[in-house]
Amino acid sequence: YGNALQAASAEGHQEIVNLLLNNGADVNAQGGYYGNALQAASAEGHQDIVNLLLNNGADVNAQGGYYGNALQAASAEGHQDIVNLLLNNGADVNAQGGEYGNALQAASQEGHQEIVNLLLNKGADVNAQGGRYGNALQAASQEGHQEIVNMLQRRGAITLPPP
Repeated sequence: YGNALQAASAEGHQEIVNLLLNNGADVNAQGGYYGNALQAASAEGHQDIVNLLLNNGADVNAQGGYYGNALQAASAEGHQDIVNLLLNNGADVNAQGGEYGNALQAASQEGHQEIVNLLLNKGADVNAQGGRYGNALQAASQEGHQEIVNMLQRRGAITLPPP
């Protein structure tokens, strides 16, 4: 972990998160595997802590860490309620970075069909390039997620990358 706030956020210790914030912990401190406390709580599915961090000024679009940002973390790990919460608090649906490149590719790779649909409905670029597999269609294809492949193609995913 990059700091005590990130550690407490990742492990779901809400009272400790509150204590640290009340004693001046930097809600946006960077470092460690998760990049920041918001990404840690988002990846691990701790919605109450995500809400607490956002209410204390966490940058919903902060970049860094393995996942790139909190939206990608929640999308990769299948936490749909947190994906909704982050989007409703201004998360950039097309933010790039991290292992997966973007949230749509993360959800597509990991087989989270409802999150893929949600992200597309919120304006995710179906053909955004980047990340480990290049784009969401390639990620879903590689991992064998046929329903997601079908959904992406219905939404305009291009089979061949641009020259």
